[in-house]
Amino acid sequence: MTTVHGGDVDYESTGAGYAVRRRPDPRIAAMIHAALGDARTVLNVGAGAGSYEPADRYVLAVEPSARMRAQRPAGAAPALHATAEALPFDDGGFDAAMATVTVHQWSDAVRGLAEMRRVARGPVAVLTFDGDALDRLWLADYVPELMAAERRRYPAIAMIAGAVGGRAEVLEVPVPIDCSDGFTEAYYARPEQFLDPRVRAAQSAWNFVDPAAVAGGLGRLRADLESGAWDDRFGHLREQPEFRGALRLIVGCP
Repeated sequence: MTTVHGGDVDYESTGAGYAVRRRPDPRIAAMIHAALGDARTVLNVGAGAGSYEPADRYVLAVEPSARMRAQRPAGAAPALHATAEALPFDDGGFDAAMATVTVHQWSDAVRGLAEMRRVARGPVAVLTFDGDALDRLWLADYVPELMAAERRRYPAIAMIAGAVGGRAEVLEVPVPIDCSDGFTEAYYARPEQFLDPRVRAAQSAWNFVDPAAVAGGLGRLRADLESGAWDDRFGHLREQPEFRGALRLIVGCP
């Protein structure tokens, strides 16, 4: 079978560990599931290892990476080998569609979102990041190249809102201090985690930054943690129960 890559990261070679480090956070999950309304059938597009799929509805998943599909837990929804840009389903074949932290990976986000809208009779829910708000995270002070790389990748929130439905709502998603989903903002209060290569391996953005810039930025972070300089500037975050950064949930209804 020909390998299908859905976007700018080859998860066949870099996707190990996502099921461990990127576990769905129940508070974020609750927002996504509420956005799906009373849908009984849900399509999860760019489903990866299955994060945020509701357990109380019929779910079908689409994921182009065999390595990511292999990390789906026992009992998870069936996952088909396909891409967002060419969903193999009839118009209106599902009550709702969802996509969580994946649209920036697609080779053609506009086409993929249009496909989601085509196959969903009801809500389309997209969890993503607002590129214009990435600098709210202190990590931008240490590795600004990381934020610049992410900003180039994330589709504009207004474009997503326009594509998912005539009545679209953009919700700011607070990140809890003990967030179990290991994207970068999840560690706003746990800076030491960024020094762990296993944590960074489950965050695709690091693949787009020059290794010298990564090493330099993390070296400065390590030094500031050891000297107490980080805590002098950002230590209040260690007790802050949630962080309002760039995470957004866009919900569109026809």
